[in-house]
Amino acid sequence: MLNTIVCGDNCDVMRTMPSESIDLVVTSPPYDDLRTYGGHDWDFYGVAWNLKRLLKPGGVIVWVVGDKTVDGSESGSGMLQALHFKEIGLRLNDTMIWEKDGFMQPTKGVPRYYQTHEMMYCLSKGKPKFNPIRDIGNKFTDILNRVEENNSAFDGLAGEFKTKEYRKRGNVWRINVGFNKSTKDAIAFEHPATFPEALARDHILTWSDEKDVVLDPFSGSGTTAKMAKHTGRRYIGIEVNPEYCEIAEKRLAQQVLF
Repeated sequence: MLNTIVCGDNCDVMRTMPSESIDLVVTSPPYDDLRTYGGHDWDFYGVAWNLKRLLKPGGVIVWVVGDKTVDGSESGSGMLQALHFKEIGLRLNDTMIWEKDGFMQPTKGVPRYYQTHEMMYCLSKGKPKFNPIRDIGNKFTDILNRVEENNSAFDGLAGEFKTKEYRKRGNVWRINVGFNKSTKDAIAFEHPATFPEALARDHILTWSDEKDVVLDPFSGSGTTAKMAKHTGRRYIGIEVNPEYCEIAEKRLAQQVLF
């Protein structure tokens, strides 16, 4: 099953997989009823149970979600899902934000700002491996570098950041969406909600090592699988929609990955 896109119901497929066989899950499930993905239903509780069983000790789930708004109130589904993962024994290792360059209009008549982000819940089975992404400067780094020298609480941290050209980023990631932004792969946009390649890649680099096994149980256009392949990991993608399976296979067959 390694290095393949499996076309089928994710719970049915995961039940056939051995326990503690997955190092990392990077996925973005359908958000409430905001996206139909061909009209297929899915079982959150079954998915959660299977993912916990499949994770190796130290394994991580990156769960990227958004909520719909009903009668002026957000559903909170993503937060409730993250809390359920905690209830079944996983750690909520980090609550991260994906900030987009585009935005969604607020629901008509609802007093709220434009929606420019999605949540990224990082859950782990015990203490995870961690390979932090380092960038050349960022807002967080600039703030630290302006800390007063006589503020002893920050002396060591500020000094560390001042002496490194590449600095560890914060947990708000600004990653663009759309063609020539999230990917230059035109095939990917045959899917209605293409996952940004940089988002999948940076989580894969952060929470796994080369030759680790990366799973996406909502594979869609195959972005997680493609980035796992590109970064030297092994992958398994599961997708219930045959049309999306075909898109993912086309992308993975390309020799030039970017």
